[in-house]
Amino acid sequence: MFTRLILGVFWALLILAPDVEAAGPQAQVPAKARVFLDCNRCDEDYLKEEITFIDYVRNREDADVHVLVTTQDTGGGGRQWTLKFIGLGAYQGVDQTLIYNQPQTATPAETREGFAEVFRLGLVRYASNTALADRLRVTYKAPEGQAVGTSSKQDPWNYWVFRINAGGDVNGEELSSGRAFRGSVSANRTTDDWRMSFTTGGNYRDSEFILEDEDGQRETILSVSRNIDVNGLVVKSLSQHWSLGVVGNVNSQTFRNFAVRTRIAAGPEYNFFPYSESTRRMLTVQYTVGHDYHRYHEVTIYDKLEEQLLDQRAQVGLSLRQPWGTSEAQFTFSQYLTDPSKYSMGLFGGAEIRIFKGFSVEFFGEFSRTRDQIYLPRGEASTEEILLRQRQLATGYQYFFNAGMSYSFGSIFNNIVNPRFGGGS
Repeated sequence: MFTRLILGVFWALLILAPDVEAAGPQAQVPAKARVFLDCNRCDEDYLKEEITFIDYVRNREDADVHVLVTTQDTGGGGRQWTLKFIGLGAYQGVDQTLIYNQPQTATPAETREGFAEVFRLGLVRYASNTALADRLRVTYKAPEGQAVGTSSKQDPWNYWVFRINAGGDVNGEELSSGRAFRGSVSANRTTDDWRMSFTTGGNYRDSEFILEDEDGQRETILSVSRNIDVNGLVVKSLSQHWSLGVVGNVNSQTFRNFAVRTRIAAGPEYNFFPYSESTRRMLTVQYTVGHDYHRYHEVTIYDKLEEQLLDQRAQVGLSLRQPWGTSEAQFTFSQYLTDPSKYSMGLFGGAEIRIFKGFSVEFFGEFSRTRDQIYLPRGEASTEEILLRQRQLATGYQYFFNAGMSYSFGSIFNNIVNPRFGGGS
């Protein structure tokens, strides 16, 4: 009896062994790598159509790889895209970071193509462990007109980038019309040691309204606003945490009664994280002391038509882009040293946080305390000036807050693109 039992178990093992052995490797090799693309600027429809050897999923919890994409402007006027590939589950600890540098002159089509190439390259490491590995191919395109290994030519512009912008618009209906003109010129130079930025810009806007009373009499109200700004910034990199900057500003604003307003200031900035990690996290403290000159359109409530002052400004800023979401916050404080009772402070912050699978919350708020409106013109504002926002009114504070939430559920996959009845958007 015992011998028959042993033989029965032996034959059962022989029969089941091939099935278990065959199923084992298949279960270990996934069909496709599941990827959660965490990117606010990406053309996801294009990527889904061009890169099909992965499965796109809607939630990080269902992914094998979390691709966190952050961007920042470059000195040449372009944009640098940082792709952080974060392995999850079976790929835990298999991380890498790739960079795509978008040229200033790149069109939207060229930008998405260039990003897709870097995105595709980063995915190969994970797709090579899937059932599609034998379908992947490696190609190489040699540089045009340049032998491999040769260095690029010296930059004839010495990293300077110039930009000119101009535009305008008109609008109207039967009883109102408006027009606006704007323009700007900028020059920027960015290297590892220096950052220089100079911009000048202005805009003009007028709006005309025709009001009709009960007797059929018409009255025309014209609203005009003009703004001119000139800004300069020179920053010296001292270390991965310290920098020293000089800032200058000249502007003219009809809304705030400034015929001419200038400020030149200097001071340090400290980043608690290395500047090399700025695309993902920054916590900075900045302090400047400056000289101000004000000349006003109208005599102010302090009987001034012009004045010179000294000020100090402090700013603490936080910016985070992490797998759990994004957040930013900033606290500012400014005070006139020539009259310490005149100061202002403000706090704003916002965040988008994934609480659990499919559920996220977002909020944004700001509050400011104002005690430095020395530019307010003397006299009462007219009804037209108030309604048309032609004149800044006295206020002790300002605030704004909004909040929201979203929850999605259902299929974890997000691969299909169907643009029908999309209006070409």
